[in-house]
Amino acid sequence: MPESFFQTFVLLLLVTDPFGNVPLFTSTLAGVAPERRARVVVRECLIAFVLLLLFMFGGRHFLGALQLTDISLRIGGGVILFLIALRMIFPQPGGVFGMQQMTHEPLIVPLAIPALAGPSALVTVLLFSSAQKMPMLLYVAALMLVAMVWLVVLLSAERMQRVLGPAVMTAFERLMGLILTALAIEMLLAGVRAYVASI
Repeated sequence: MPESFFQTFVLLLLVTDPFGNVPLFTSTLAGVAPERRARVVVRECLIAFVLLLLFMFGGRHFLGALQLTDISLRIGGGVILFLIALRMIFPQPGGVFGMQQMTHEPLIVPLAIPALAGPSALVTVLLFSSAQKMPMLLYVAALMLVAMVWLVVLLSAERMQRVLGPAVMTAFERLMGLILTALAIEMLLAGVRAYVASI
């Protein structure tokens, strides 16, 4: 049980990638008044948390309505995670999602979605709700713990970027991308194995 909880926490942390989102948050909030930045970060983190929570609890009904199986979601999720991981390992201009700098205060896009609650995170919580290898309360606890990490990292984003520098931040994101690549391939192989077994 503790191992499953830890794996859930690590996977959610990797797919939401708060450390990799530090440059995006600092550049996006550059046009926002300094006294408003902390409020905006808290608001965007809360929106992302609520959205992921909704997907976590409504995941099975969502899959049923679309007539999707766990196998197809696992394979599709593995592919999406793999592509996101590649962009983390080989950084692109504008970050993982290619977002451009904004001149006005952001609302939902691009910070809550897709920076934190992006396609990979939404697919991951959908998989949690459909697999249910742990009680749902533990999934919620893991998500809450990850949301606290978001707040700590993103509220100190500007300071962190100044102290560590862009080279260290890029190296850290590449390391997280490497771990996420392994998790993505494992998810993809699990889906393929389940599909072969069902034939």
